[in-house]
Amino acid sequence: MIPDDAVLIKQGAEARVFHVPSFLTVPEGCIAKERFKKTYRHPDLDQYLTSRRVGQEARSLYRLKKAGLDTPTVYYVDTANATIFMENVIGITVKQRLLETQEENYQSVDIDTLADVIGRSLATMHNLNVIHGDLTTSNLMLRKDKGDAAVVVIDFGLSYNSNLPEDKAVDLYVLERAFASTHPQTEQLFAKILESYFKTSKQQKQISHKLEDVRMRGRKRTMVG
Repeated sequence: MIPDDAVLIKQGAEARVFHVPSFLTVPEGCIAKERFKKTYRHPDLDQYLTSRRVGQEARSLYRLKKAGLDTPTVYYVDTANATIFMENVIGITVKQRLLETQEENYQSVDIDTLADVIGRSLATMHNLNVIHGDLTTSNLMLRKDKGDAAVVVIDFGLSYNSNLPEDKAVDLYVLERAFASTHPQTEQLFAKILESYFKTSKQQKQISHKLEDVRMRGRKRTMVG
């Protein structure tokens, strides 16, 4: 259950995100992500699907953290109330970082370091067969006071498990489109991300080929409208 002192900081189509300032002995409090009920579904089915999704997100975070990927630490999973209590990551999103430096053409951004850590992080995630499902620059964070070298991957609400190269390629394509639509002139940055990714990926050739296929389908959809 969400504590009384929790402050709503974001609401999406699937969940509400709160900052809980007083949580155990954690100085910065924690983040509580609560999935809300879908009234159009049968209550029993809704509870089953919601509990399954909460469990999947918590398991993804745990597996990735255990493998060394920087993700929010899970403190507690309240399955009955479809809520995950997790680390409150102090910092800014990669989206904010790039938007703040866009006018200077990202000159103050350590492009090589940022690209390398993003690429290696995503490859680590995919090597464990975890598909993020919503890779955007809003779901990549930079820890405060650590510059462009500490990227935290967040929001695994749409994550699932798959060893298919195409699913991993789609994950990358979604991120590529996020860069293209939100951050002008970052083609070189994304190219460096892919370079770092493929150095670490266990399915480099298969995912590379599938990414080209996914890009081609995306271009065809754009042309058709």
